[in-house]
Amino acid sequence: MERETQFIGQSSAFFDAVERASRAAPMSRPVLVIGERGTGKELIAERLHRLSTRWDEPLVTMNCAALPETLIEAELFGHEAGAFTGATRARAGRFEEADKGTLFLDELGTLSMAAQERLLRAVEYGEVTRIGSSRPIRVNVRIVAATNDDLPALAERGEFRADLLDRLSFEVITLPPLRVREGDVPVLADYFGRRMAAELEWHAWPGFAPHVHRQLDEYQWPGNVRELRNVIERAVYRWDDPSEPIAHVQFDPFDSPWKPFTPNHRKADGGTAPAAMANANGSAGSGAVALSELDAVDDLRAAVDAHERAILEHALGKHRWNQRQTAKALSLSYDQLRHAIKKHGLMQEADDTSG
Repeated sequence: MERETQFIGQSSAFFDAVERASRAAPMSRPVLVIGERGTGKELIAERLHRLSTRWDEPLVTMNCAALPETLIEAELFGHEAGAFTGATRARAGRFEEADKGTLFLDELGTLSMAAQERLLRAVEYGEVTRIGSSRPIRVNVRIVAATNDDLPALAERGEFRADLLDRLSFEVITLPPLRVREGDVPVLADYFGRRMAAELEWHAWPGFAPHVHRQLDEYQWPGNVRELRNVIERAVYRWDDPSEPIAHVQFDPFDSPWKPFTPNHRKADGGTAPAAMANANGSAGSGAVALSELDAVDDLRAAVDAHERAILEHALGKHRWNQRQTAKALSLSYDQLRHAIKKHGLMQEADDTSG
């Protein structure tokens, strides 16, 4: 999978974060980027670097959580030959590699207190000392750090150095999670969908069925943009008929294939599903309705429509949206199924070549 390098979005929360990064970029001061996984922290670091006066110097990245504690300091500050077992030759650290450029430290909150102390000295005095040496080395490095941890709370508990936090937070950029980026999900979904369709050499982009748009909008996106990209690319890759709007997405890749969307994926404030959805995991043709649901029915036509729609969605999902197989399973003619699909808005502009 190619590396994503673009910012895509139109929400005010998204634009505010990008604008703050653009404004801070020329300052060469430390910046702290806070955000959940998949929100684009490394993209913000790249923007801070590319729009700075250091743009033609190195941008060096280090994930502080990817190395054992015993190697973190050697990676950051370098070491001399013989400084520890296995150090057969001298090696420059990330600070030296980033000299005159930018050092991006991801997962900052995982640094040990000892590493934090040495990092503070490097930031304050602009010099590092390799492990096994007493000779300081001057470096000119801009620090961009990122975390999803609550660093002020960690500092209050004595688990993160408050003085280091002060030094690194000249500017703090908080990246909004996708669930609060109003209007950005359909924009991103269309962007990733079109790119995947082009990769598959589709002649045209069919878009998504209306119910898929609703599902995408109602999902919480705990993995944010990275998760959205995976969901969309997987949906396009699995779709068999590029002439039809994509009518199925699978949110959990480890779940059984083609499992219908359920209310468990809905936003906390996103409302409830029709009562008939409770039967969607049962037999599509049983028509069974729990007796407890009947007491809540005050509009017979709406209740019947909701139940019919739930049965259709389940049956179509079960048969991977193959309409001919679905019609047979529901004891309907192909034309009857097509009419029901259009009635409930489950697919756009369905044509006779499907299934």
